[in-house]
Amino acid sequence: MTASAIQHLRRRDRALAAIMRRAGPCTLAPQPGIEPWQALVRSVVYQQLHGTAAGAIFNRLLAVFPRHQWPPPEVLAAWPEASLRDVGLSRAKALAIKEVAAQTVAGVVPNRRQIRRLSDAEIMARLTLIRGVGPWTVEMLLMFTLGRLDVLPATDYGVRNGFALIHGLKELPTPKELLTYGERWRPYRSVAAWYLWRAVDLARERQRPET
Repeated sequence: MTASAIQHLRRRDRALAAIMRRAGPCTLAPQPGIEPWQALVRSVVYQQLHGTAAGAIFNRLLAVFPRHQWPPPEVLAAWPEASLRDVGLSRAKALAIKEVAAQTVAGVVPNRRQIRRLSDAEIMARLTLIRGVGPWTVEMLLMFTLGRLDVLPATDYGVRNGFALIHGLKELPTPKELLTYGERWRPYRSVAAWYLWRAVDLARERQRPET
């Protein structure tokens, strides 16, 4: 992570700077070798689920296919819905995953080379037209697959919870309030969001009973 991002955020937000010192270096970085459609499928699985439960379902999904590797998108698009639901996916998520695969075959979902030429706004507008792919799903792609630095997933519970924790708030900020406040973090809102997630992690660690 660039030193300029850290310096900017520490200068613009004292409360965030405190958690940044406690959490240490930001490890947010692009995931090599992941195609955009694969990242979308993974994010669909993780929608509104705890990370552990979502991870188990995601691993079972990959285990459906030979050698536990990603199938070609045309294979996933044609895969029976019932088989996808058997791994623990809801009907809505199973259909969304099949649609992501189908739209990849149709060329709507760009590959890694193509997507690098698109702006965040262009990617958001294009991919949210796909059934089951909302802004949060695309934001996860932008942050964790493409490494875009100025993304603020304001509807994410963990981000909102982290903001409340570092500011000592009794209630979570609304997405609108978070977006308004987060203007001071530009052009490194992704880094700020990462540290808000870490604020939640650190709070949980403090609450764990000692063994």
